Amino acid sequence: QVQLVESGGGLVQAGGSLRLSCAASGRSFSSYAMGWFRQAPGKEREFVAAISWSGGDTYYADSVKGRFTISRANAKNTVYLQMNSLKPEDTAVYYCAAGVHPGIPTRFVEYDYWGQGTQVTVSS
Repeated sequence: QVQLVESGGGLVQAGGSLRLSCAASGRSFSSYAMGWFRQAPGKEREFVAAISWSGGDTYYADSVKGRFTISRANAKNTVYLQMNSLKPEDTAVYYCAAGVHPGIPTRFVEYDYWGQGTQVTVSS
């Protein structure tokens, strides 16, 4: 069992930056691939970024590639999402997720545990 708690969301102007954190408690954090998803009002939850259990591999949605960076600190049981050059269309609730996977899962169903989400609002 893994519990995930996101933090770092907030209100920022377009072009600004935010850093989201996801703190995990429970067993064997370093065994899990980690991902970030987001859900805007009236839209389905969509994949944002993922990182392998070792941190050696990452993958990004095309919409955030070059602007967002996912990283993890296994010693701290934490995964991060650095978001730069934010756009109004990045406004959403951002969710952290953990899944047992040998690679980099990008699909919702590949994750076993989810956080409660943190709101990110980008004003124009």
